[in-house]
Amino acid sequence: MNIAGVDEAGRGPLAGPVVTAAVILDPNNTPVGLDDSKKLSEKKRLVLFDQIQQHALAFSIVEVSAEDIDQHNILQATLQGMAQAVARLNIKPDLVRVDGNQRPPIDGVVETLVGGDALEPAISAASILAKVHRDRWMQTLHERFPQYGFDRHKGYPTADHIKALMEHGPCPAHRQSFKPVSLALQAHQCGQ
Repeated sequence: MNIAGVDEAGRGPLAGPVVTAAVILDPNNTPVGLDDSKKLSEKKRLVLFDQIQQHALAFSIVEVSAEDIDQHNILQATLQGMAQAVARLNIKPDLVRVDGNQRPPIDGVVETLVGGDALEPAISAASILAKVHRDRWMQTLHERFPQYGFDRHKGYPTADHIKALMEHGPCPAHRQSFKPVSLALQAHQCGQ
């Protein structure tokens, strides 16, 4: 039975995409040490990221832009991204297991699993792919907009990020529908 695990990274940040991933692991060649990406060191995530891509039967990674998040809201954008990730697999799964309690619009048998990124190896693998891909995306964004410190906080609403946002206003990758960003945008429009 081909089980696809599905997870996301980046629902809470103020900037950048939400990244979704779907993975069908090879039951005869599953990387050792899979776990919720948040519980793994960056070094371990990077090693597993490569191993998953080398040994999985199928995987896909989808970026859902800040613009799409603003248009549809973060939950709907995430669910659509998950559905796209499954649709892009080159093997049709018999069962899709999704981290969380929300069912994406996917045809076929779908199970939601709260805490699934620590319970189902295929979801753990998807969690790692999504997290590493998004972290790399945010590093690239940092190179374009170093004033925000994306290399440190990855777009999450830290005190440093909020301060930079109020000082510089939002960049094109900020999610304008998120309150701290909309407040910074208003402040900069009024100050011009």
